[in-house]
Amino acid sequence: MPNSGAKIVTEPIVFLGSGPVAAASLQLLANSFSIEAVITKPRPPQHRGAVPVITAAESLGLRIITTTDRTELSTKIATAGFKSRVAVLIDFGIIVGQDVIDSFPLGIVNSHFSLLPEWRGADPITFAILSGQQQTGVSLMLLVKAMDEGPLLAQAPYEIVPRETTPTLTQNLIKVSYTLLCNILPQYLSGTLRPVPQEAATRAASEPTYSRKLTKEDGTLDFQKPATMLEREIRAYLEWPKSHTTIATKDVIVTAAHVAGSYVMNAATGTAYVYNKDLLIQTHTGALAIDTLKPSGKSEMSASAFIAGYGQSLERITTTPKST
Repeated sequence: MPNSGAKIVTEPIVFLGSGPVAAASLQLLANSFSIEAVITKPRPPQHRGAVPVITAAESLGLRIITTTDRTELSTKIATAGFKSRVAVLIDFGIIVGQDVIDSFPLGIVNSHFSLLPEWRGADPITFAILSGQQQTGVSLMLLVKAMDEGPLLAQAPYEIVPRETTPTLTQNLIKVSYTLLCNILPQYLSGTLRPVPQEAATRAASEPTYSRKLTKEDGTLDFQKPATMLEREIRAYLEWPKSHTTIATKDVIVTAAHVAGSYVMNAATGTAYVYNKDLLIQTHTGALAIDTLKPSGKSEMSASAFIAGYGQSLERITTTPKST
């Protein structure tokens, strides 16, 4: 990763971003780029906590422009008087009109956390984990009107490690994104690098795939699904919407689990039981072993602590289950 010494790019850029990923990215980019201004969402009314991008920009002494929607963004860009030829967009959350894109001679570079055209859309990191794929990455794409269909400047792959969660994968991809921008943006500014259509990229899949925004209902564990799928959901939904179920009459959030095996039990799908001191839940295919969980109103605890405190009503299996 580039060091935090002198700027590697002295030509100014504008940064557009609003969420926690944008804030972390901004902190890193400020080490290596001259940032003319930060464009972000304003502090919500009656919000008392920190606003990640505004807080980061203030700590860096950067010019801040806030906007709530596409129309206001267009108005403020038109009167901003930027010198920057290019902008960088990460985790912005506001639709950007063509007029805004065209206001920068070299356009807007979007750092998208997937290997496009894989997982276009709102939540590529979560869906990379849900799909069970072993590799994802970061794509630098020029913003166009169509969603995530712009030409590519570069891609960087990242190998997904076992038990990776959405929070850990997000932090790792923020670092990949920063390194890629440090390596690629100077080439693009100098004119030595040209964008190519997504279908021409070596990493491009034959057909695009699409992620979507999650809902609270996504967090309900459905034991009609295989244990392998539920284990991925628990890792993918760790931050939000979290994986909810009821065990021993207690509403709980499952924070970590693993697949115990394809056991055949004389228990209905969804039954929680103790076997060999492990807390298991029978699924449609296989058993899900709970590692850690958080009962409603309580702190996170191990499965063994939960069994000790709440497991009086749990079924206990003393014979070895039959494996399929």
